[in-house]
Amino acid sequence: MCNLIGHALQQALTRRGFIAGSAVGASLIAPMMCSAVAGDDELDTRIEIAQSSGDTASSRTRLLLLGTAGGPTWWPNSDQCGISSAVAVGDAYYLVDCGEGVGKRLQQALLPANSRVMSANLRALFLTHLHSDHTVDYPNLLLFGLFTGLDRPASPLKVFGPGRRGQVAPVFSLPGSSSPTAPIISPDNPTPGTKDMTGYIYQAFATDLNDRMRDNGKRSLEALVEVHDIDIPQIAGFKSPNETPAPPMEPFRVFEDDRVRVSAILVAHAPVWPAFAYRFDSEDGSIVFSGDTARSENLIKLAKGADILVHEVIVTRWIHGLFPAPRSVAEEGLMQHLLGAHTPVEEVGGIAEAAGVKKLVLSHIVPGNATREQLSPAGKGFSGELVIGRDLMQIGTGQAAAPARKG
Repeated sequence: MCNLIGHALQQALTRRGFIAGSAVGASLIAPMMCSAVAGDDELDTRIEIAQSSGDTASSRTRLLLLGTAGGPTWWPNSDQCGISSAVAVGDAYYLVDCGEGVGKRLQQALLPANSRVMSANLRALFLTHLHSDHTVDYPNLLLFGLFTGLDRPASPLKVFGPGRRGQVAPVFSLPGSSSPTAPIISPDNPTPGTKDMTGYIYQAFATDLNDRMRDNGKRSLEALVEVHDIDIPQIAGFKSPNETPAPPMEPFRVFEDDRVRVSAILVAHAPVWPAFAYRFDSEDGSIVFSGDTARSENLIKLAKGADILVHEVIVTRWIHGLFPAPRSVAEEGLMQHLLGAHTPVEEVGGIAEAAGVKKLVLSHIVPGNATREQLSPAGKGFSGELVIGRDLMQIGTGQAAAPARKG
């Protein structure tokens, strides 16, 4: 789970005492800072590549990798933004998750980069789950949307995401230790869903929103955004979020318009529930997003025969570096708990092969500063094309886009 990434970092730092100036402290930080900081020239070059008029830009349906780093942190020595992606079909686009920096990355990815209308062609947003690294810039998307074209479309922006969990997750306890207790935030509604979260955003920013309507003539966000908690169909064998968070099931329809059909399925990111993977089908092909998950047979079923599978990945060697041998029982338990909610880099290729996808794209990369060498084992067992995702990459599928009208 995403919050365990931050917890593991904290535990590892605490274990070593993080003694200033010591060799121990330096050796811990070194593997986390494994990629060089990109300068402005390098970033500009990558943006130009992402916005080029080559084969990708000419494809009618495109995958846009906006942010590719996973985890609730700012990774050192990395310029990759938080997890967010988009599917563009012609001039319409659909967002998946709202990690840190999504608005700026979207502005950089769109052609032309006109911030006043960039939200006008945004038709829908799909949240895989409600961890902070997937939702932290959702308020920005809404609030800044008032000034970037969110009020231009004839129909509201559709937002789809998890509903209420319904019961608080159990407190994680390490093997051999007594069960700890933890306080509960917002006891009246401790596991809010997407509709609740959106309402709380409106409440938190009521001063701003009321001012914008009165002083700037803006419309109410409540009229511009249509929020849906995803209804999960009845599943045989499902008991509770704590007992059976991702039982075997069939994909189910979430959304459809004249460009795409979107299906979802539950994946294995316990104790977070629900956690979804999404599949986008257009006339040009199919793009699947794993969301955060360990190996999931549900995901393999959803992704069968897809053109592109965008899959999360965690570098096993990096985790072992946080907790080097010999590990205590507690450290071993925490490490396995972390691996049990994400997909190790050595396993993701086999998942893509089992699904029979054509192209595997790595995103939600942990650590967010991982090197190409650390990620290359993802190709193990996969006969298709492996793409190590970077911010602002665009990957096309299907037929070419219609030429722009002149005059």
